[in-house]
Amino acid sequence: MTITEATESATGQPEVRRSTPGPAGRVPARASNAAVPYTVPRPPAVIDADVWPGVATLPAGLKARLAGRAADAIFKAAVRRLPLEVRYPDGTVLGKGAPARDPAGEAASAGTSYPVMTLNRPEDFAIRLGDGGLIGLGESYMAGDWDADDLSAVMEVFAARAGTLVPEALQKLRALYLPRQPRRERNTEQNTRSNISRHYDLSNELFASFLDGTMTYSSALFPERGQALRTVGWDGLAAAQQMKIDRLLDKAGVGKGTRVLEIGTGWGELALRAAARGASVYSVTLSSEQQELARRRVAEAGYADSVTIELKDYRAVEGEYDAVVSVEMIEAVGYEYWATYFQTIERVLAPGGKVAIQAITIAHDRLIATRTSYTWVHKYIFPGGVIPSVRAIEEITEKQTGLRVRERLAMGEHYAQTLRLWEERFMFRADEVAAMGFDAVFQRMWLFYLCYSRAGFETGYLDVQQIVLDSRTRGS
Repeated sequence: MTITEATESATGQPEVRRSTPGPAGRVPARASNAAVPYTVPRPPAVIDADVWPGVATLPAGLKARLAGRAADAIFKAAVRRLPLEVRYPDGTVLGKGAPARDPAGEAASAGTSYPVMTLNRPEDFAIRLGDGGLIGLGESYMAGDWDADDLSAVMEVFAARAGTLVPEALQKLRALYLPRQPRRERNTEQNTRSNISRHYDLSNELFASFLDGTMTYSSALFPERGQALRTVGWDGLAAAQQMKIDRLLDKAGVGKGTRVLEIGTGWGELALRAAARGASVYSVTLSSEQQELARRRVAEAGYADSVTIELKDYRAVEGEYDAVVSVEMIEAVGYEYWATYFQTIERVLAPGGKVAIQAITIAHDRLIATRTSYTWVHKYIFPGGVIPSVRAIEEITEKQTGLRVRERLAMGEHYAQTLRLWEERFMFRADEVAAMGFDAVFQRMWLFYLCYSRAGFETGYLDVQQIVLDSRTRGS
């Protein structure tokens, strides 16, 4: 097995970035201290409890108040040593960004600039944080309890220290008070369609508001490396998405006459590019919105005879295929079903066939610590999802299938910049998103999701891999 790196490894502390200009044609308004080229919408004074029950209503009762006090103490102790500037309504500033004082008690001259987190309602923030942990952190942002001059930069500080922010003794107790994944969100064949629909069937128009023309919703692979990668612009995103797809198709050996199975259609770009090579493609999805648009794109491109897109669970796929390709689908499978996922691939793979997948990954120790957790991302973005580790993929394929990992490419830095471009595009089109019926609370939720994810890749807490597999018993 060979391991290659797509970019220079990002080690050490992430720097606070200044985003590049957004799409032409709209000049964003900026606050004087803003570090991003857009304005974040404020939530309404009264939040609709029917739509946002977890956001509109503050946890109440003695338990919530006690948890809030504990969370407030833990948060203040943690941020005092963090490279942040946490501002309170009474003028208090915590973190390494707090003004230094000279011996006479006067403010010392300003030094290093740190990301700013502003607590608008500190008590509400603490109660939500104490009651729900990471769920409370996200809900408090959606509610407007806190803001940030650069949300991604603030989240990077937390992501870089995810395993140490809470004292170890309290981490061991979290299973006793933090929520567990609801059984209805386990990715059984009965539940998976609902889990997928809650995210991908929101609206094709919503996803089109921030994706490029290829409608590709996964990490791009840019030609730029090093510092140049950090300043890639919107105009290069579509080509970088196609570069990512073409590399997967190359690794899977897709060409004229190849029988391709795609697990997870997306909006059809990979199927289109495989068909353009002369392959026949069978693609499965559980999103009716994606199926509709992908079928239309395939028909308009003239490949209806060589591409079939069906609404089907991957476990129900039959037949034999020379190549199996799956882009950022394994995260939605659920860790209890990873073996089933790879066993299904092995079952349908023709002798001599190849598998190429793209997967978001996490360090194995963090996977073990969090795989049964129920987080803000589960509640609001991806119900039932679990991010695998490279070790988990290798162990499952080695011990429970006849597949083996032959090669992998790590490209997490590329995902960070893909997310930056999505973040900027989404916020530049906030008015259009609002006109679709997605209110300010939704927009803050989606921004938190994009920045939360971006922070994971910027700090190395998350990675994304292209992984090539084949059969140990079939020609290699």
